[in-house]
Amino acid sequence: MEGKIVFKGNSEKNREIIIRYPTKEDLNFMLEYINEISKEKTFIRLQGEEISKDEEAKFLDLQLEKISKNLSVQLLVFCGEKLVGISGIEMKEKIEKHIGEFGISIAKDFRGEGIGSILMQCVLNEAKNNLSELKIIILGIFANNDLAKDMYKKFGFLEYGNLPSGIKLENGYVDHVYMYKVVKE
Repeated sequence: MEGKIVFKGNSEKNREIIIRYPTKEDLNFMLEYINEISKEKTFIRLQGEEISKDEEAKFLDLQLEKISKNLSVQLLVFCGEKLVGISGIEMKEKIEKHIGEFGISIAKDFRGEGIGSILMQCVLNEAKNNLSELKIIILGIFANNDLAKDMYKKFGFLEYGNLPSGIKLENGYVDHVYMYKVVKE
């Protein structure tokens, strides 16, 4: 699976993108990407923290191992030599081993041109084909992230919970909304 391309095409702004599985050689791209996104303090778990190269290397090694065991799907979006998006579904364990947790992020300069929807469709397709235990996909989002909520609803996700003040930000709290999608009965 390492480096396998799952999509080649154009964004709505006609930028050429490639969506593929990660390789060990993607470490520096991924490190730069995650630290850039973290600095934005946008709708992700990192809010300005900087990830070290060692931390990112451990994350990448673990993901490559999980991908090889069909316990994770992780896809990267490249526009030329720039990493502009990451998404994945990671399987849970034990009594929840039928549940996959979804995550997605798109670089600031590439939002609003349909890349998130293309990436999400690719991740869902790869999960369907490669994660044999997967029955339910879950995700959590910031309550004030209406764009993401609308996209998830278009893909068939339903809200199942809301944790008031579940997300702590620099300037206060926001509710944490939980969504799910049944993919196999």
